[in-house]
Amino acid sequence: MTAEQRAAAQAVIDGPRGALYGPFVPLLHSPELMACTQRLGEYLRYRSALGTRLTELAILVTARHWDQQVEWAIHAPIAAQEGVPQAVIDAIAERRRPDGLAPDEQAVYDFCRELHGTKQVGDATWAAAVLQFGEKGVTDLMGINGYYTLLAMVMNGARSAVPPSTAEPLPD
Repeated sequence: MTAEQRAAAQAVIDGPRGALYGPFVPLLHSPELMACTQRLGEYLRYRSALGTRLTELAILVTARHWDQQVEWAIHAPIAAQEGVPQAVIDAIAERRRPDGLAPDEQAVYDFCRELHGTKQVGDATWAAAVLQFGEKGVTDLMGINGYYTLLAMVMNGARSAVPPSTAEPLPD
């Protein structure tokens, strides 16, 4: 590794992730991009206005949209631990609309699905999300979708290996 790569890798290892894995392995080929990406992700994953449970829900919707097995393997167990019901996780994996979502979960799910599916969000979906999370929360939600889309593209493109996980792999 170059000195720049070592410094970028150490920043990830020293941060809340504690290790260099997933998308950060291929991103290491561009240390400055990796460093910027890591800082953005640290905010969105650990300090967004949505909180961990809803952030993890948004990550799962994004991972499913991109058929991203690494994101799924990492985040499905975290989502369950943070209170996302297993039935919701299973429905997302199977590309089914989950039943019985809490209002905040419904707002996240609808927003993410609409944004990924139509590349925009309609007025009613936007208003429902703003009602639940405010403008800052909706902005963070868009950031989460974009950030995890970037990671999915990196890992799908680099064919990143799926780590061991308690989560079932996404079905085809």
